[in-house]
Amino acid sequence: MGSSSKGDTTSDGDTSSRDSPPSNSSIFSESERVLAYHGPRIYEAKVQKAELRKKEWRYYVHYLGWSKNWDEWVGAERLMKHTEENVMKQKALEKKLGVDKSSKSGRSAQTKQKSSTDAKVDKEDLKSNAAKGKKRKSDSGVEKDTLSAEKFIKIQIPATLKKQLVDDWEFINQQDKLVKLPRSPTVDEILSKYLQYRSKKDGMMSDSIGEILKGIRCYFDKALPVTLLYKKERQQYHDVVLDNVSPSTIYGAEHLLRLFVKLPELLAYVNIEEDTLTSLQQKLIDFLKFLQKNQNTFFLSAYDGSKVSDGKAKGKDD
Repeated sequence: MGSSSKGDTTSDGDTSSRDSPPSNSSIFSESERVLAYHGPRIYEAKVQKAELRKKEWRYYVHYLGWSKNWDEWVGAERLMKHTEENVMKQKALEKKLGVDKSSKSGRSAQTKQKSSTDAKVDKEDLKSNAAKGKKRKSDSGVEKDTLSAEKFIKIQIPATLKKQLVDDWEFINQQDKLVKLPRSPTVDEILSKYLQYRSKKDGMMSDSIGEILKGIRCYFDKALPVTLLYKKERQQYHDVVLDNVSPSTIYGAEHLLRLFVKLPELLAYVNIEEDTLTSLQQKLIDFLKFLQKNQNTFFLSAYDGSKVSDGKAKGKDD
């Protein structure tokens, strides 16, 4: 999934060293629509706050069309004025990077990524494929989703897992490394461990938890090749997922965590009652806390050192 550079993410509480704004004020103003670098790409964003910290302006930005989970503090070097010239730069960069809107992981420029699978979601037990999203084009030709951001379930990813996503992106896209497969524990094993953990903690086997975990497994298997892989990982996928083997028996926590970034978008197309959605949200957050608690056990600290060759053995650059 696309992630921000580690050096640019700053805590909201880092306001102890604010200074009075200088006469020339900030380069960008609050509520201003801007273009922001995030990873290798440029996205539309809105400045929520502007503060002077240690004689340097910092901006709290919201990426338009994305969950507030991605809001962050950035420096002026990450932002550009929303001008026609800079929009052209954005489009040129996307073209250069060879954006694959149907299968890349991470943000797509100015829009939320949707799965292209055709199966519909069963609202009772979530035993479904990634929901099929419909898109329309605005006057500018930029694809916009028909669903509003308000319909998205909010899944707050713990800070240490956000850093895990950042490291994951950097290992693959900047250091040309891959997750060595098959992983241990696999996604299936992690889901089983969580079910055992909840059963022991609650003193009983919860049918609802079991059904949700089956749904997560199904989402993962269907969404992985469509929207969870970086380009550099696709050849590896074709090499290891053979004879209808389920990806959840091969991949591990690194790719499972990426699913939780996509879940708000996928679940937006599910017709679930509000009470059920609230309960689901709480269970998904509890599962993320379980991942966080076992982060050192479930996640790799380093990826495979073999380099990825551009466009050949293990896929193209993302």
